Amino acid sequence: MTIAPPQELPRRTRVVVIGGGVAGCSVAYHLAKLGWTDVVLLERKQLTSGTTWHAAGLIAQLRATANMTKLAKYSQELYGRLEAETGVATGFKRNGSITLALTADRFEELKRGASMARAYGVEIETISAAEAGKRHPLLDVRDAVGAVFLPKDGQGDPGNIALAMAKGARNLGVRIFENVKVTGVTTAKGRATGVTTDQGPIEAEIVVNCAGMWARDVGAMAGVPLPLQACEHFYIVTEADSAIPRDLPVLRVPDECAYYKEDAGKILLGAFEPVAKPWATEGIPEDFCFDQLPEDFDHFAPILEKATARMPLLSRIGIHTFFNGPESFTHDDRYLLGEAPQLANFFVACGFNSVGIQSAGGAGMALAQWIVDRAPPFDLWDVDVRRVFPFQATRTFIQTRVTETLGLLYADHYPFRQYATSRHVRHTPFYEQLKAHGACFGETAGWERAHWFLPPDARTRGEAPDYTYGWGRQPWFEYSAAEHRAVRENVGVLDMSAFGKFQVEGPDAEAVLQRICANDVAVPVGRIVYTQWLNERGGIEADLTITRLGETSFLVVTSAACAVRDFAWLQRHIPDGARAIALDVTSGEACLAVMGPKSRAVLQTLTRADLSNAAFPFGTAQTIELGMALVRAHRVTYVGELGWELYMPTEFARHVFGILMQAGASHGIRLAGLHAMDSLRLEKAYRHFGHDVGDEDHVLEAGLGFAVKANKPRGPFGDFLGRDAVLRKRETGLSRRFMQLRLTDPEPLLFHTEPIVHKGAVVGYLTSGGYGHTLGAAVGLGYVPCDPKATLADMAAGPFEIEVAGRRIPALASLKPMYDPDGIRIRA
Repeated sequence: MTIAPPQELPRRTRVVVIGGGVAGCSVAYHLAKLGWTDVVLLERKQLTSGTTWHAAGLIAQLRATANMTKLAKYSQELYGRLEAETGVATGFKRNGSITLALTADRFEELKRGASMARAYGVEIETISAAEAGKRHPLLDVRDAVGAVFLPKDGQGDPGNIALAMAKGARNLGVRIFENVKVTGVTTAKGRATGVTTDQGPIEAEIVVNCAGMWARDVGAMAGVPLPLQACEHFYIVTEADSAIPRDLPVLRVPDECAYYKEDAGKILLGAFEPVAKPWATEGIPEDFCFDQLPEDFDHFAPILEKATARMPLLSRIGIHTFFNGPESFTHDDRYLLGEAPQLANFFVACGFNSVGIQSAGGAGMALAQWIVDRAPPFDLWDVDVRRVFPFQATRTFIQTRVTETLGLLYADHYPFRQYATSRHVRHTPFYEQLKAHGACFGETAGWERAHWFLPPDARTRGEAPDYTYGWGRQPWFEYSAAEHRAVRENVGVLDMSAFGKFQVEGPDAEAVLQRICANDVAVPVGRIVYTQWLNERGGIEADLTITRLGETSFLVVTSAACAVRDFAWLQRHIPDGARAIALDVTSGEACLAVMGPKSRAVLQTLTRADLSNAAFPFGTAQTIELGMALVRAHRVTYVGELGWELYMPTEFARHVFGILMQAGASHGIRLAGLHAMDSLRLEKAYRHFGHDVGDEDHVLEAGLGFAVKANKPRGPFGDFLGRDAVLRKRETGLSRRFMQLRLTDPEPLLFHTEPIVHKGAVVGYLTSGGYGHTLGAAVGLGYVPCDPKATLADMAAGPFEIEVAGRRIPALASLKPMYDPDGIRIRA
């Protein structure tokens, strides 16, 4: 099918979509469906060229989170009805899928995934290896452990799916131009204003980058860093054979890095090999269109060897096609969606990591709604482009990282698994000292952060501070437990330097923050305020603290992973004309958190400042002498104990660390990592942005109403964002509540996404999970639906269970923290 071009390239339009692959066609189609028909789609060559045309076309439902699953399910429904709407056959069929496990660990992963699927409303069966063999008779299952079957998974024709959406868009008024190359993005006052092309400029209110493997280059034209890189992706197609049954389910054997699908009596065998080959590292050839890459049979041979054993028929039939084509992969195997934080009105949908066909329908729908409504339709943090840090788009970083991320699609998805490539990019000032104390480091936003510490006796035995992975207790579990207990019972030190830190300065700083914050920040100098930033729906855009440093100066502290997102939100909500600026000062200060019942005793030996409760109450900050340094001590906690966060200029970090560890030696001071911090905060039911709270979670339903001051005075820039939604929710009542749950059995482990079962029915899933070493069992957090008139006792009434890998385990539920529910310890 070809798209007949309009007569003349327009000079003005409402939206320009760059790229005529499946993502660009989907965005254009869904914008038109929402009534935005003044849309121009530009394709540098021909529609579907680049990657879409040669995709495998596997269309699955289950993804890692509820909303990603929602988008995948939407894609299926859309592809099923497009032919009737447009007359273009999409080839979509629901023939189901089987994922086969060859190891006990893989089967545990699949069973946990099956439990998660039930929480997301996805039909799934856990089946035996023998049953998998019956449903896919070409399969040798003699060494298999088990499998899962998803009856509503399917496959389709990738090119025709894109062309069907293109035709649907054009029928609604979208103008599509092929053979038009975008050469630049025009901007003014921090906003995209159009594009330049090899056939002239086009002014536009909105620019959407759907340029596939060219998207990083298009982003660079706009000053927007996008970490994606094309990799070679291999598959073979066999000759047709009468022994191949029609409509076989799609088959995935991740332990052998392989997937199989039947199509027209042939078998397509593809692979996600452990070490991938980046392609076009110096730039994509100018004339690249419907091109194939050179064969590399040696690279594919190990996959094929295992495949012929798994499916013996392959050794008896010929290979019709050996295909090698480019596909884009990102730094974290999640695609990039949304409005760029660096440039307003510049949106992206790219980097689909070989799941573009199954994702594009839903991604296009979500992005179109985001463009029209100026906000995402629901929580899309998993794929939000605001998670990206600029250094991740450097060629060295992304080209090294994608050698790993392609293979990780089919690797064991163990909890806490760390990337092995593109590491040691960002270090806190304490890195070398933590390393000398046996730190095992993990990576967040490029920061090397201590996750746990190998004790001295273990180091003496020759053990190394390295991760082992699995679904059960790993050797480091007990090391982290000891760190947890040290903070609860004694004193622990955590490096929190990677947290994002922004200063807001100027005569209007207070008024600006009063507009942005749900809590009241019109407080005396030295006060610390815990607050949320809300959207107009009352959803949580940020969860952070603000400290008043002076009459016109405030410090915002947020999580490391949210630094780009939150700084962009802050900057975009400083009203025009306001006398206030925001500065990212993350790298300027180091931070050590000294936490535990003996924290005051340790710190008091190093300072003449009065650290008593009366002189230094909870929720305040003071600059104090500590040894030969001046530090700003914040009495606040994320672990639920007495303690202080010590902020200091980075050049004083080594000195402060040394005197602190020396002074604490007689008190049994212990370094603690992020695993301990997480288990400590779970016992206190402290929320974690991106897991427990996000822009779809109403602040009142998240149990954070205590931090919302709806009656604070209206400021010069208006009421705080989200106030009306808060008042409406108080009128109508809550439809769900945030709860803490603890297993009654001390053995099972929780991670997150496990289903919450109430009175025998699945009612939700855990947003966070971990082990409560003080509570003596695994602890989870999550939302449970409720009647608006339900009492606290009604909500906590059981029976509750948590489903773990298909097994339901009794749990106790509480709306208040099970550890120190009245917060007595933090105010000691």
